[in-house]
Amino acid sequence: MADVQNWDWTRAIFDHVHLRVADLERSRAFYAAALEPLGIPLLLDTPHLIQFANLALSADKPPSTGAHLSFFAGSGAEVDAFHAAAIAAGGTDNGTPGPRDYGPYAAYILDPDGTNLEAAHRSLI
Repeated sequence: MADVQNWDWTRAIFDHVHLRVADLERSRAFYAAALEPLGIPLLLDTPHLIQFANLALSADKPPSTGAHLSFFAGSGAEVDAFHAAAIAAGGTDNGTPGPRDYGPYAAYILDPDGTNLEAAHRSLI
C-alpha cells in the first residue's frame, strides 16, 4: 500500500466525471457559482451537456445518486468561499468549513440533486 503522506494529491486520476441532473439550467447556475471560487471554468455549454473543466453534467437520464465529489482548493480561504457561494446558490450545508480528522481543511455541500460536493485543501508536509 502507498504511503498517504507521500501521495501527490494534485495528480489527476480521472479524465472526467459525468453526472446526470434533474434540471440542467438550475445545475448550470449552481455549479457556475459554487465552482467560481475554486477557479473551475465552464468550458462547454450546449442545450444537452455542460462541462466545468473535468465535470460534465446532463439531464438525459435520471439524476445520479449517491455520488461524492471532492474538488481541489488552493487554500482554506477558497474552501470557505466555495461553501459560501454554494449556499448562496441554493446548495444545502453538509459540513461547515474546517479541519478534518482525515487530513484536509474541507467543506461539504449538497447540490440541487443531493450530490455531496466537497472542497478540500491539503497542506503539503
